[in-house]
Amino acid sequence: MSVRTIATTPYQDQRPGTSGLRKKVPVFQQPNYAENFIQSVFDVLEGFAGKTLIVGGDGRFYNREVIQKLIKMAIANGFGRIMVGQGGILSTPAASNMIRQYKAFGGVVLSASHNPGGEHGDFGIKFNVANGGPAPEKITEAIYARSKVISEYRIFDTADIDIDTIGTKKIGDAEVVIFDPVADYAALMEKLFDFDAIRAMIKGGFTLRFDAMHAVTGPYAKEILEHRLGAPEGSVVNFVPLPDFGGHHPDPNLVYARDLYDLMMSDKAPDFGAASDGDGDRNLIIGRGIFVTPSDSLAILAANAHLVPAYKDGIKGIARSMPTSAAADRVAEKLGIGMYETPTGWKFFGNLLDADKVTICGEESSGTSSNHVREKDGLWAVLLWLNILAVRKESVKAIVEGHWAKFGRNYYTRHDYEEVDADIAQKLVTDLRARLASLPGSTVNGLRITKADDFAYHDPIDHSVSEHQGVRIYFEGGGRVVLRLSGTGTSGATIRIYIERFEADQSRHNLDTQETLAALIEAAEQIAEVKKRSRRSGPSVIT
Repeated sequence: MSVRTIATTPYQDQRPGTSGLRKKVPVFQQPNYAENFIQSVFDVLEGFAGKTLIVGGDGRFYNREVIQKLIKMAIANGFGRIMVGQGGILSTPAASNMIRQYKAFGGVVLSASHNPGGEHGDFGIKFNVANGGPAPEKITEAIYARSKVISEYRIFDTADIDIDTIGTKKIGDAEVVIFDPVADYAALMEKLFDFDAIRAMIKGGFTLRFDAMHAVTGPYAKEILEHRLGAPEGSVVNFVPLPDFGGHHPDPNLVYARDLYDLMMSDKAPDFGAASDGDGDRNLIIGRGIFVTPSDSLAILAANAHLVPAYKDGIKGIARSMPTSAAADRVAEKLGIGMYETPTGWKFFGNLLDADKVTICGEESSGTSSNHVREKDGLWAVLLWLNILAVRKESVKAIVEGHWAKFGRNYYTRHDYEEVDADIAQKLVTDLRARLASLPGSTVNGLRITKADDFAYHDPIDHSVSEHQGVRIYFEGGGRVVLRLSGTGTSGATIRIYIERFEADQSRHNLDTQETLAALIEAAEQIAEVKKRSRRSGPSVIT
């Protein structure tokens, strides 16, 4: 057994997005495609000789094959210990916890998150740094630059490693450790939450349904919700991770988790419904008869966090991505704590968390988490909700409506136009940016525009600047429209339009969201012409 150096030819399309490199499986199956990117990651990193690397993925198609390449390349490049989730399984938040708990140099997460899987589906590779969070832009840009000129990669010449049997084996100069991917994460959750209170609530008749969407959180939810908290068997459904997610799209929204939504709106609804996505970092929360928007969920969790053991002394601050509604801002103001608005992408929360400026963070795309890890954490959000419900002894609907009564309601929706021709989408955004200066003072669809800009983030910790993070248009009376291109897809471009309006009048807190926002939705179309220019009759997904 020895280290082999393999000559290769660079690819020019390996620029990581907000969550690593994501492409279709056949792209990753090209000769040396995965190897090139992995070697590019190792080439730009420094000081990892003899250190620990955490490895795992969401179990999607091609996961096991790339893990074999990754282990052998990590050995060849000088890592001293490679820790791999059994079967190649490791949720993204669990990976973040492992990096932090074992003081690893970093970790590689093989996932395309909420994107579809299968032989012709999506695949992804993401590097997380020593704090457990996604690599910052300076590292991802360096990886991309290296990938365009790479000429060789290093790999240890050995047979495939048994990743299904827990244990440690010596290979070359490195240790390969296969570990239970659930145990350490479940132990962390027990430290954060009052499991006794949740267990007593469930024993008292509280019912729940968790849809794991045949994705990575199945084993985690089964262990925690059913085995440790006592939810009846069958409370967790679709809990076996499958390479193609059972042929479904593992995105926990009202389109792809429709069966759960329909159940929660029926007369057979349990008290609480939830779901998570492909790699376990997103969440969906639905109470009996009420869907909780991710923006509202962030605000409600922040407002009630003090009821839970881990946050009993209060929270330091809240951070939200720019497109997320301002509901959390009102909580921060009431609590007298800091409120930070960042670009989309969890990596932007890392500096704020490390500097102890914030405790809870959230994105409108169903991502919420706290300072316990440096990633979104879907199951954590579910457990925080359950702990709050156990303490307050009220229904989800009562808690949500009580929150609106106290803080006001931010009506909010997101319209996604998926797989739009990339050139059309880019031209649309470029043209809109060129018109921003002329928009303030004008009236569109009877609504007066007060401000329009292209969001740029000035990091208060490291003073880096991230520009062109989304177009914002503000209207008289508290309305806002945001338009941006998503960086998480693999086909064409996804145009996301976010529409929001604040309503203080409690008597108007239970109106239909789309009807309430109809004037702003039409104004957004008149300004940006997304339907017209993309030749679509309407959004692909409305959440």
